[in-house]
Amino acid sequence: MFSRATGFTLIELMVTVAMAAIVLTVGVPGFQALVKNNRLTAAANELVGTLSLARSEAVKRGIRVTVCKSADGESCATSGYWEQGWIVFTDLNSDGAFADNGDSTPCESGEECILRVHGALPDTLTLRTGSNFSNWISYLPSGISRGNGGLANGTFRLCHGTDTADARSIAINTTGRVSVTKGASTCP
Repeated sequence: MFSRATGFTLIELMVTVAMAAIVLTVGVPGFQALVKNNRLTAAANELVGTLSLARSEAVKRGIRVTVCKSADGESCATSGYWEQGWIVFTDLNSDGAFADNGDSTPCESGEECILRVHGALPDTLTLRTGSNFSNWISYLPSGISRGNGGLANGTFRLCHGTDTADARSIAINTTGRVSVTKGASTCP
């Protein structure tokens, strides 16, 4: 009786490696596009959720609620970019800047209160807007929006690099409603 050796031949191994290389060459760019698309969608949904929260809290509480860009999660920033993070707070004095009296008890009666803090977006994403929402956007008790530029409408552009085709445009109309579309006119 002869025992036959089992295993792979050199030709079988080379064919398998070649097929794996072809699959990776085709699959990796598609996977990278999928990851980029998912990051853009998730970040757009986070901003839409934040704006919806601000609008609903303004209506529910009967006071102005503001979303402002914030790098530290504790105060509003007048420089920098939205992708560094933002906060949602009750804006009792309607100035678009969070003011706390500094004591250890947050959200006291007559004091502005942070409702949500959102940290920075991933390094590959940018979030920019025009002059109307350059620093903050507020929602009035009626649900209507106001920006630091004085108008009620504007658009945020969420981009991955300079790719305008896959970017997301988050538009706020004059009544404060938010909508998202794919594509943007410009990306940083």
